[in-house]
Order: sequence, then C-alpha cells, then structure tokens
Amino acid sequence: MAAPGPAYVSDLVAPGAARPSKHDSRRDQLAESALMTLGELGYARTTLRDIAQNSPFSHGVVHYYFSSKEELILYCVRYYERTCVTRYDGVVQRATTAEEMRSGLIAKVEETIREEAPLHQLWYDLRNQAMFEPALRDVVLDIDAQLQAMVWRIVTRYAELAGQQPLIDSSACYAIFDGLFAQTLLAWAAGPEDRRERALEALTGRVDALLPTLFA
Repeated sequence: MAAPGPAYVSDLVAPGAARPSKHDSRRDQLAESALMTLGELGYARTTLRDIAQNSPFSHGVVHYYFSSKEELILYCVRYYERTCVTRYDGVVQRATTAEEMRSGLIAKVEETIREEAPLHQLWYDLRNQAMFEPALRDVVLDIDAQLQAMVWRIVTRYAELAGQQPLIDSSACYAIFDGLFAQTLLAWAAGPEDRRERALEALTGRVDALLPTLFA
C-alpha cells in the first residue's frame, strides 16, 4: 500500500490559527497512516508493526508516540471523529431548496462510498468491537451520537426547506440511513466491480426515494 502523501490534514492550518505542537502533529500523521492500514486489515488483524510498515515512520517511532495498539486505536477514533461528524455539513449549509438538499446529499453519499470506503469499514468494525472491548465503548458511543446528530441536521434542514415536519425522531432517522449505508458498504467491500456499482446505484436511489417520505 502506498504511503500517505506529503500533505497531512494536521498541516493544513488556517492563517492566524495556532499550529499544533510537533508532538501532536506527529501523532496526527501517525493516526492518518494507521487509519489507512486499519481500514484495509481491520482492527483485530492490525499490529503496530503493520502500521509502521505502511507509513513513512519506523516501528520505533510509532511505539514512541503510542505505547500500545489500543492507545493508537483510541487516538485514531478521535481523529476520525474530527473529520467525519461534519462531513455533510457543507451540503446542509449550501442548500437553498429541498431539491438542492436532496441532490447534494445523494452526491455526497456516493462520493463517500467511492473515496472513503475503507475508513467507514473501519468505523463499523470498531463499533462492533466496542461490544466486547470496554476501552472502546465510551469513544464509540460518543461518535455514534455525533453521527446521529449529523443525520438529524440533514433531516431537519430538509424539513425546513420543504416546509414540513419529520414524522420520526432522530434515532429512527439515523437507524434507517445508517442501515442503508452499512448494507451498501458491505457489498462495496465484498463484490466485483459490477456488483459494487449496482449496490451504490441502489443506495442513491433509495435515499432519493426515502427522504421525502420522512415528512408530514
């Protein structure tokens, strides 16, 4: 697997903003590399050595910044949280009509599957592991709640633009969209190219058809 490019998210600091310390910046860089490896191998199969081999850093460097795989995993999950839970906020902010909202959402869902499938496969892996790993539970539950809030921002903005009210609560909305997304992600990970494309087409069609039915 190719190593990450030279531009890290942690290096992209707005003018005038305080730059992270070298220590924090390096931990962010290691988290980005780790997320790529974890997304391909999964939580149980990944070791610190695997992460080092698929990054620009030696095993010694990885172990210097993170004393254990569990510590690195927790840091990675928090790092994931910072980028994932606001993923659709741009769609919400740009839409001025319900139709713009719906088309923007569908385009973003498709982009997310195509470009970031391993990252989301890792999320579902970690969420399942949290049922058995107490150390993961608090952070996974926190991120899950924030993802639910993200979906609810989409739904309530659509309702506002359409002049309607949601028929179900935020938990039910999240369960519906999360289930559709997870189902498609499994097909995307396991299927040949034609099956993957059919699964993605089915997902966008279902989101397009489902969204207007959630409102009175």
